[in-house]
Amino acid sequence: MRTLFAAQSDRPLFEWRWVERNADNIVTRFTEHVSLTATALGIGLVLSIGLAVLSLRWRWFYPVALSAAGALYVIPSLGAFALLVPFTGLSFTTAVIPLATYTLLILVRNIVTGVQQVPTEVREAAIGLGFTRVNLLFRVELPLALPVVIAGLRVAAVTTIGLVTVTSMLGMGGLGFFIRQGIQTTTPNPTAIIVGIGLSILLAVLVDLLLWLSERALAPWTRKARG
Repeated sequence: MRTLFAAQSDRPLFEWRWVERNADNIVTRFTEHVSLTATALGIGLVLSIGLAVLSLRWRWFYPVALSAAGALYVIPSLGAFALLVPFTGLSFTTAVIPLATYTLLILVRNIVTGVQQVPTEVREAAIGLGFTRVNLLFRVELPLALPVVIAGLRVAAVTTIGLVTVTSMLGMGGLGFFIRQGIQTTTPNPTAIIVGIGLSILLAVLVDLLLWLSERALAPWTRKARG
């Protein structure tokens, strides 16, 4: 990388002065990245729970939901954003809709799998105590499925953080703004590219760690089982 940029620019590989000058913009773009990621994951999780509930209620619906989610997942991200621009413009909504749909395949599958792995004797005990089907799902099955659900959420989160960088290609912000800025300027700016890529990786690591810690806090029995 150093040789490539040296051939095109007299700039050093990394400039702390550039970071200092653009500190406010870096914070703004980082906040945009977090906001896009959190909103997409939140919407995706709510939709996935709904689809999973329907899939558990009517078994025939599960392959339909997975097929639809799979079809949305394979749509190229830039193509999905471009298709929405004529309807929603270069807006936050345009970025969030595809990002949320990309989480469905992972989350629906993990939620259904997690619930299906709940031991039969646990279900029978809950029913014997008078739990309704809804209470059984939300008070017993989903809590016990948390490790599998959070595992899916970790994958979806890291994937979404990576995809948010693509939204900058349509001028929608996020840390990808710096990657685009560093590449598209007349004189390539390696510092901007490093900042965009580095902070995206850091965010992915932090979110993954936070979700892992959440799993340990919300499902302490998994630690005992592994121990």
